[in-house]
Amino acid sequence: MTNLTIKNMPEGLYQTLKQRALNNRRSLNSEVLVCLEQVLQDRHPDTQVALTRIRELRQKTVSHPLTDEILQQAKLDGRR
Repeated sequence: MTNLTIKNMPEGLYQTLKQRALNNRRSLNSEVLVCLEQVLQDRHPDTQVALTRIRELRQKTVSHPLTDEILQQAKLDGRR
């Protein structure tokens, strides 16, 4: 893996990143990577790749259907 050093970072930006990392329960390094990935990721993903992935995920859950009743009961159970 490659390392990167950031010099002359404004204090306000550093504090914002630090707070975001804390809020997201990530290290500062992980938060910076997530921010960079969000900004630099391809805005136009391949539709066929996405659909294939969605279909694969759907097949994994086909035997575990969720109904409104199951979800409501889970909410109630979580509040007890």
